[in-house]
This record gives sequence, C-alpha cells and structure tokens, in this order.
Amino acid sequence: MLENLLNNHNLPYPDTIHPIIVHFVIAMVLFAFLCDVVGYFTSNYRLFEVSWWNMFFATISIFVAVIFGQFEAGLAQPYNAAERVLNLHTLLGWSLAGILAAITAWRYVIHCRTPEKISVYYLAASLLLTVLVGVQVYFGDELVWVYGLHTVPVVEAIKEGLL
Repeated sequence: MLENLLNNHNLPYPDTIHPIIVHFVIAMVLFAFLCDVVGYFTSNYRLFEVSWWNMFFATISIFVAVIFGQFEAGLAQPYNAAERVLNLHTLLGWSLAGILAAITAWRYVIHCRTPEKISVYYLAASLLLTVLVGVQVYFGDELVWVYGLHTVPVVEAIKEGLL
C-alpha cells in the first residue's frame, strides 16, 4: 500500500528535500566562517554579527535537514554497497547537528559578551566544523553520484530486485 504512495524516486513528494535544506546549512556555515576570518583580520566587527546570524539559522536548519535525511534514507532502501556510506553520513549528520549547536552556543556567548572581538580558539573550532562539513558533503555526494540513492534507475533496479 505504501508503495502506491511513492513516486519514481521512492518518495511521497516530488523530489528529495534533504539536499535542498542541507545546502543552506553548508552555505551558512561556510559563510559564517568566512565572515569571522575576514572580521578577525580586518577588525570589521559588523561581520561578526553576520556570522552569528548565519550560525543561528544554520543550527535550526541542520536539525530539519537531519530529520528529512533520516526519513528519506529510510525510503531509499539502500542496497549493501551503499549502506556503509549511508551509515557514516547518518552518524556524521547527527554528530554535526550536536557540534554545530555547541559551537553556535559558544558563538552566542561571544556575541553577548564581546560582540566586537572573537577568539582564535573559536576560529579554530569553526575551522574544524568547516572541515567536518566538507567531509559530510563528500559522503552525501557519494550517496547520490556514486550509489544513486533516490535516482530513478536505482529505484527501478531495487524494485526489480536487481540490487
């Protein structure tokens, strides 16, 4: 019965939502880091305000992205070859949600106490976050471009028992 509600991408709606939301998260985290670095070296404290708001909205968005990711991963019916990468992507996604929330909380404290300054330790943590986001992007790209999750040919192959 559920199969009748799913389209040729194996979804109950036209296309995947997870990547749409997650691209906002990626952009906001990277832009926040860029604003902090430029603000740190130029003493342009207005960039710290931009960074703070990007981190705030990225934190909210990542939880929405993870929820849609979990839902869509369950509908993807991953075959054996894709399961390892999907599991790593899932684990890192939940971890990133927690890490981003913690770093954003730290950023909030900095924003409240010293809005015109930022510490080099925060920049280091933000750099680590940026690297982790890059690793997560790699796994997500692999799931789509190598393993073809939610692509029509792979969905058809799974339904026909070929994968």
